[in-house]
Amino acid sequence: MKNIRKGLFAFALMGFALIFVQCKNEKKDENNQAEDTAENQKVLIKKSDFGTTPEGELVEMFTLTNAGGMEVKVITYGGRITSLKAPDKIGNYEDVVLGFDSIEQYTKDNPYFGALIGRYGNRIAQGRFSLDGEEYELAQNNGENHLHGGEKGFDKVIWNATPEEGENSSSLVLTYTSEDMEEGYPGKLDVTVTYTLFNDNSFDVNYEATTDKKTVINLTQHAYFNLSGDFSETILDHIIKINADKFVPVDENLIPTGDLMDVEDTPFDFLETKEVAEGINADNEQIQRGGGYDHNWVLNNQDSGMRFAASAYEPESGRFMEVYTDEPGMQFYTGNFLDGTLPAQGGGNYEKRTGFCFETQHYPDSPNQESFPSVVLEPGETYVSNTSFKFSVK
Repeated sequence: MKNIRKGLFAFALMGFALIFVQCKNEKKDENNQAEDTAENQKVLIKKSDFGTTPEGELVEMFTLTNAGGMEVKVITYGGRITSLKAPDKIGNYEDVVLGFDSIEQYTKDNPYFGALIGRYGNRIAQGRFSLDGEEYELAQNNGENHLHGGEKGFDKVIWNATPEEGENSSSLVLTYTSEDMEEGYPGKLDVTVTYTLFNDNSFDVNYEATTDKKTVINLTQHAYFNLSGDFSETILDHIIKINADKFVPVDENLIPTGDLMDVEDTPFDFLETKEVAEGINADNEQIQRGGGYDHNWVLNNQDSGMRFAASAYEPESGRFMEVYTDEPGMQFYTGNFLDGTLPAQGGGNYEKRTGFCFETQHYPDSPNQESFPSVVLEPGETYVSNTSFKFSVK
């Protein structure tokens, strides 16, 4: 009788074990199915009106939302990213890009919030350059220098927008034709910029352009990030890494000297992660000239195509952003000229250093610097540039 009871007990345990394993496997299958469904779910795109410019031009907004809930809003005025909502370490989605609530604010003077920049991102000394012996004069809209494409650069034009929905990603294709001698640049330039949001919380910006006349070009994206999701906080606690052994020193007008300087033993060394606050007020001539960080880093491995360029981590929220690019340089700018006069989304104002930029690019003033990578585009060639922003938590 004792042996029979033992046998029955063992049989019962075996039954419970089989049921437990089966339930576990079913749960695992359900989780896998849920993950597969999320991965295969389309990124949705919705269109709405965002108002009109002072000239009466209609501005549209496109909202891209992926399977997890990450959301990117883009307006056709300047191809501007007005909002980007990314999750923190406990799953809260908050806006991490500085922007405005209305088109009226975007059409007023502002520091290029979320804008596509062209024809030439960054500065060109004294607003002039030469091609094949012919000198071209540009607007001097930054002291005696030319900045970000001139008086009416790509940040102030209306882009044509076409949404393209895919399986694991969706894109917004923006196109614009810059006519010959627009803002002083030679050649009719046809530009296509494609924003793509993926279900893995990465966001790609791909640029292409062709010209009918020899010209110069340097396109970039000018989003200001604050990974805390709280625009009343500065970005001084963000932990930064930049994959660059050298940077481009500038003169007192923020024009490159023509040299490349080693980051070693300077506040510009971000090869190992460190807080922005650690070097931003250093007793350093370059820091003082920029009012903080406002310099181009010479990214490593320039012949390797798409590669890691930089990362930013905000400890309290846990948000982590990585940047990959095929560009030779990246401007790291710490919002030194924000001064509390611009209204923030959701209330308050954007104070000094409440946002930072990672602007992938060719170097400033390259048309006048023979030793810098070329920014010349010839007829028959296609300008191609790619950058990816990958969001996660840790």
